[in-house]
Amino acid sequence: MSNRERGGPCVLMKKWTSPNKEAGSAMGGTAEERGAEHSPEADERVWMEALAARFPGAPPGGLVQVPENTRRLDSGQLRALEQEFRRWAEDSPRADVRASRLRILWIFLIIRYTGARLSEVLDLDLARDLDPEARTLSFGARPVRLPEDLAPGLAGLRDGRGAENDGRVFRVDPAHVRRKFYGRAEAAGIPKELAAPAVLRRSRAVELLEGNVPLPVVQSILGHSTPGLAASWVEFSGPGMDEAARRFLEKESQRKTSARNRFFGSVVEILQGDIQSLVRVRSLDGLALTTIITNTSRERLGLLPGALVTAEVKAPWVIVARGTDLASVGAENRFSGTVESILRGEVTTEIVVRLAGGARLCSLLTEHARARLDLREGDTASAFFSAHAVVLNV
Repeated sequence: MSNRERGGPCVLMKKWTSPNKEAGSAMGGTAEERGAEHSPEADERVWMEALAARFPGAPPGGLVQVPENTRRLDSGQLRALEQEFRRWAEDSPRADVRASRLRILWIFLIIRYTGARLSEVLDLDLARDLDPEARTLSFGARPVRLPEDLAPGLAGLRDGRGAENDGRVFRVDPAHVRRKFYGRAEAAGIPKELAAPAVLRRSRAVELLEGNVPLPVVQSILGHSTPGLAASWVEFSGPGMDEAARRFLEKESQRKTSARNRFFGSVVEILQGDIQSLVRVRSLDGLALTTIITNTSRERLGLLPGALVTAEVKAPWVIVARGTDLASVGAENRFSGTVESILRGEVTTEIVVRLAGGARLCSLLTEHARARLDLREGDTASAFFSAHAVVLNV
C-alpha cells in the first residue's frame, strides 16, 4: 500500500548516500577519521540533522526514506533479539538469577520501545518517572508513551520491589548491561555490535520513521534538540507530538480489545491434539497461563514455543473466592492473592486481586455475589478461570 493510500502525504525520493558520510565530510572527515571526537550521541545527532537537511521542503508528516547502509537492526532482528532475551530471562532454576536477568530484559525492552539512552534508563526512578494510567515513562522532562503491554509490567516491577528501594530498580553497571546485550545478540545469530544500546536506540528511530511518524516527533521522543529540524519543518505542539506517538503505538499493536486482563508473554509449551491444542504461556509478570485453541487457530497465528503473544481474559470470566484453598478447583488457571480494590455498583461489582508476583486480575461479578462472599479490601482471595476463557493475540 502506498503512503498516499494510507492517508499521509508522500515524498518521492531517489536512492541516496548515508547522511553520516556527507555530514562527516563537512565536519572534517568521516566518523572513523575523526577518531576520538566520535561518539554514538554525536553520530546520531549528525544522522538526524542530515535527514532534516536532505528534505528541507518536506512537510511534517512526510515519509522519510532511511539510507540502506544505516547501522541498525531490522524488524525481524529486533523480534528475534527480543525473543532471545525473554527465553534467556526465564532459563534458570535459580530465582535470584531469574530476577537479575529479568532486570536486564526490562532495560532492553525500555530502550527497544522508547529509544532512550542507556544512561537514562539506568537513572530511572519508577516511583517518580512511571505513570501507568497515562502509559508514559519520563526521562527527565521528556515523557515517552509506552506500548500498552509494558506499562502494567513496569508497575508490577516497581510495586514488587517495595518502598525501601525508592523505585530505583535499574542500578546496574552499564558495562555489565552491554556485555549481556552482546551475549544475547550472539545467541540469536546477530552480530554483537548491533545490540549496542546506541544501535538499539537508532533502530527504534528508524522503525518510527518507516512507520511514517514525522521526524520532529521522532526527535522529541529521542530527546533531541536540533536547530536544523526546527528550521526545516513546522514545529509540532506537545499534544500533537503525543497524538502522533499514540497513533503509531496503536497501529504497531494492530489490535484493539475491551478485555480488562491482558498479559504479554511468550509461549513455553504446546500440546497438540487431534482437534485442539493446549498452549502454555508465561507472562512478563511470571504468570503461568493455560489456554485451549483449535489447531486451525494455532496454525493461523503461527504459534511455536518462544513466540510472543498477548493473553486476554475478560473480567466476567474470572471467578473470585475467599481464601487460598485451590485443591478443589478444577479450572486450569488458578491463582491466589489479596483483594486490592473493590468498585461497587448497584448491579455489578469489580474486584481486583493482586497476585503474589505483582500481577493483577480483574473480576466482574454481581453485587449480590460479592455480598454473599463478604469480600473486603485486604482479604486473601483466589481467582481462577478456564483455559477456554483465555484468548491469544500475536
